[in-house]
Amino acid sequence: MARRAGVSISSVSRVLNGRDNTRPATRERVMKAVAELGFVPDGAARALSSRLKHVVGVVFRRPCNTDDGGTDESENLLFGDQINRGIEIAAQRRGFDLLVRSVTIDERTPPDRIMTIAGKCDGLILHDQVLTRSGISAIARTTPVVSLAGRPGTDVANVRSECAANMRELARHLVEDHGYRRLAYIAGHADSPDNIVRSRSFTEQAQALGAEVLTGPAWQGDYSAAGGVEIIRGLISLGATLPRAIACANDQTALGVIYALTEYGLDVPGDVAVTGFDDLPFARHLRPQLTTVRQPIQEIGARAFEVLHAMISADPSSPAEPVGDIVLPTELVRRESCGCPAEPLTPRLWRPIG
Repeated sequence: MARRAGVSISSVSRVLNGRDNTRPATRERVMKAVAELGFVPDGAARALSSRLKHVVGVVFRRPCNTDDGGTDESENLLFGDQINRGIEIAAQRRGFDLLVRSVTIDERTPPDRIMTIAGKCDGLILHDQVLTRSGISAIARTTPVVSLAGRPGTDVANVRSECAANMRELARHLVEDHGYRRLAYIAGHADSPDNIVRSRSFTEQAQALGAEVLTGPAWQGDYSAAGGVEIIRGLISLGATLPRAIACANDQTALGVIYALTEYGLDVPGDVAVTGFDDLPFARHLRPQLTTVRQPIQEIGARAFEVLHAMISADPSSPAEPVGDIVLPTELVRRESCGCPAEPLTPRLWRPIG
């Protein structure tokens, strides 16, 4: 391979292992030789030489499917899929493969099951609340671990988005800019650190501005469209008076809330304003378009892999670098569902066919 490319063996190794310190011209020559020779890297040989498997494990929580038209949970994989895609892109650049496993939302996965996955990988990326903190710590004693939207610790790196500031800004926007005085927050998983921060920040800010915020068991969701549908159907069936605005823990929940409100003939935002969190692709295509807090979803996944790669690549004989809490910025995106005016449509020029 090096002879065909006219470069050194070490240069070939750097290119095939996804190292960044390679000149573009050298990389191009090596990849041309790869194509000409039909070369496929031998994962077993690489593992023997580097003591790495070049595999990273990813474990996430999946929703349970239902048959109800408004509560099909296939769309709830969108968030996890985007994070996993970010991990995959970053991993491919470094010559790593992914081993992806899922656990159900209501499953408390025993650490030994995740440990089995860890034994097949060089490190693990764990989505929000896949394991308890003690379970993560047990695995981190032998395997590098990065958690997503978890609680940072001395033995585990954590990557998350900033939640507090823009949930406070959302509350201010609803109360001061739109004049809504009676609000509600539909929560995500009760044990989710992100949900806890979003709920507290939104509620405290709205109350500080003199608004009422409805929370509690009647407003407990699970980050799913189905959860949003069930909450609205339940409240309406009991004859409850709905608040003027509902802030949802994520976009999927907001999708379910809008579905249920329109099912009962209520207008969004005319009767009830609705907001989300994430800015998934469908948010801008809904009618009305969804006001939400945008977080860099794929970047969260990519950053998690890069942090894990640094942990995997660290020299075991050197003092360990401190693991940390990496926080990525978010942005409030004002659209129609909160009561803001619609964005003007760009006129299309139609040409006759023929």
